[in-house]
Amino acid sequence: MQKLTSKSGLLIVLSGPSGVGKGTVCAAFRKRKTDLIYSISATTREPRPNEVDGVHYFFKGRDDFKAMIEGDELLEWAEYMGNYYGTPRAFVEETLSAGKDVILEIEVQGALQIKRKFPNGVFIFLAPPSMQELQQRISGRGTETTEVMAGRLSVAEQEMNLIDRYDYAVVNDEVERACDRILSIVQAEHCRVERLLDQ
Repeated sequence: MQKLTSKSGLLIVLSGPSGVGKGTVCAAFRKRKTDLIYSISATTREPRPNEVDGVHYFFKGRDDFKAMIEGDELLEWAEYMGNYYGTPRAFVEETLSAGKDVILEIEVQGALQIKRKFPNGVFIFLAPPSMQELQQRISGRGTETTEVMAGRLSVAEQEMNLIDRYDYAVVNDEVERACDRILSIVQAEHCRVERLLDQ
């Protein structure tokens, strides 16, 4: 009988349209699954109130970010609403090799880039209960102008059309319920035969 063992950690990619609640759900999920390692993204956007460099994001200047792109230091990167976002490569690869699960909370463009490089990752699309609800969430932030909000909604509609590129879809109707679903997905993925068979 072959030994059932998993050599490397799971790469869990949580993404979805802006305003769907990725950050809130990811933070709540990490409290539930405390052995999960969170990969912090780099971005050129300005910090929101209460966001801390090196905790929520690595806030970079545009020149610094472009140097990271040219140096192949990013697992993925995308330009979204005039700002760059990306995932530092080395940290993710080292953590997975050590057998630890890593979660990325990223935009849709970046998630699809990673899927090409890490097809064995677990790709979860976080969806709003409705587009009307998504609009209310974005406007409720009070941080975007009307023009920016319209742009975000237009992009969100395009991103919703890419849901079939993902392994799973979870509706964020209530944070704890969404976390329950994601936890079930992760537990099931850890039990997949192809992940467990020692080659």
